[in-house]
Amino acid sequence: MGDKQLDCALDLMRRLPPQQIEKNLSDLIDLRPELCEDLLSSVDQPLKIARDKETGKDYLLCDYNRDGDSYRSPWSNTYDPPLDDGALPSDRLRKLEIDANAAFDQYREMYFEGGVSSVYLWDLDHGFAGVILIKKAGDGSKKIRGCWDSIHVVEVQEKSGGSKAHYKLTSTAMLWLQTNKASSGTMNLGGSLTRQTEMDNAVSDSNPHIINIGRMIEDMENKIRNTLNEIYFGKTRDIVNSVRSINNLEDKKKQNNLQAELFKNLKARQEK
Repeated sequence: MGDKQLDCALDLMRRLPPQQIEKNLSDLIDLRPELCEDLLSSVDQPLKIARDKETGKDYLLCDYNRDGDSYRSPWSNTYDPPLDDGALPSDRLRKLEIDANAAFDQYREMYFEGGVSSVYLWDLDHGFAGVILIKKAGDGSKKIRGCWDSIHVVEVQEKSGGSKAHYKLTSTAMLWLQTNKASSGTMNLGGSLTRQTEMDNAVSDSNPHIINIGRMIEDMENKIRNTLNEIYFGKTRDIVNSVRSINNLEDKKKQNNLQAELFKNLKARQEK
């Protein structure tokens, strides 16, 4: 019974507006407190931004860089508030984490032209895992508000002495858009998608983990963007075009008058 309730709750969360996830999740937990832990671990929430006091750079908060009530910055590798025994990646993985943050910082700037990105890695028995976070919020200019949040969780199983690896990627993208213009009125558009993929790839100095992971994420985000464009924007355009009048009222009136005149002339000929 509990699993069925959790499935129904998750199904409901997938259909509610992503810009209200925190409120909806809180309301759902109030209704079913026994599902609190499962819901918090299963529902992706919009990413929050914090600032590293040592470097002055922004970073993103999530469960993967949290230890208790503190969050680790990928830039200084320190927790805020300070935590003496907080979980940290190994020296080898920390070096990879630094390189990954630099690489995806460039990726974010090229694709999103702004926003914030963060990469966090942690050790596994036969490899490592990590999360790549990207957030881009609209500045509210031109009466358009919106936000893109993408969460990419990757698990890497290293094989054959590290020359090959198996990658498993789970990606979630949350998008919402709100416009408020005199010509179109107020419109809210939002949704989220989760996709998963796996692949094996060679690992070498010329083809490191960062390149393999970067290609997977680039391909996945392109697919998600195309799907969102087709489902949300394409369907919305089709619906709007089907309900609105292409011609103005004056043209419509002229067309009706012309049809009436033609019908009248045709009827007169038939009577003769």
